[in-house]
Amino acid sequence: MLPDLSDIFSHYEAVRDNADSLFAKMQAMHPDCVLCHEGCSDCCHALFDLPLVEAVYFKRAFDAAFGHGAQRSAILKRASETDRKLTRLKRRLFQEEKDGQSKEAIMARAAQIKLPCPLLDENDRCLLYDARPVTCRIYGVPTAIAGQGHVCGFSAFEKGKSYPTVHLDKVQARLDDLTRELEKTLRSRFAELHEVYMPISMTLLTTYDETWLGIGPEKRE
Repeated sequence: MLPDLSDIFSHYEAVRDNADSLFAKMQAMHPDCVLCHEGCSDCCHALFDLPLVEAVYFKRAFDAAFGHGAQRSAILKRASETDRKLTRLKRRLFQEEKDGQSKEAIMARAAQIKLPCPLLDENDRCLLYDARPVTCRIYGVPTAIAGQGHVCGFSAFEKGKSYPTVHLDKVQARLDDLTRELEKTLRSRFAELHEVYMPISMTLLTTYDETWLGIGPEKRE
């Protein structure tokens, strides 16, 4: 049985709530530029991975909302299909890096790849909106990570003009700290568990049990 993770998840929710506040503040400052609206799903086609603390939290929310039934099966089927496509894409990008292409060029190419999130319904609405990851919550306003700026192509922010920016490095650092706290709380035998990042598709397909998380002595056949 997993230890109580409620304290760690409460701290994660605080990071998530802060992301909502930053988005709302930017939207209030520049209502003519932040054009997010119900039914727009551009951010739901972007490729990104979740740190482990967010992945475990998100999977729990999914299991609570879709414990069984046809809708859960349909979501997991889409997740499996998406994950196979992602695996092929990542192999191709990895090969391009081995062939000498720069990481910057590969990352730029990856940013152009679009795959629908398995949790999008037939009307392009998120089926787990209230529990959506931090990246989903901040998409649509100017952000920067590793010194590189980004903004949604459907927004009306003017290129070259200065705007308040959400620095995702700081957000990511906090999530990484929480993942390390998770690792310590679990007392995992996997020393590099905090380095695990997973796309939403694989997150939905994974069972985060004692075996997967490395809790307790290793079982031998």
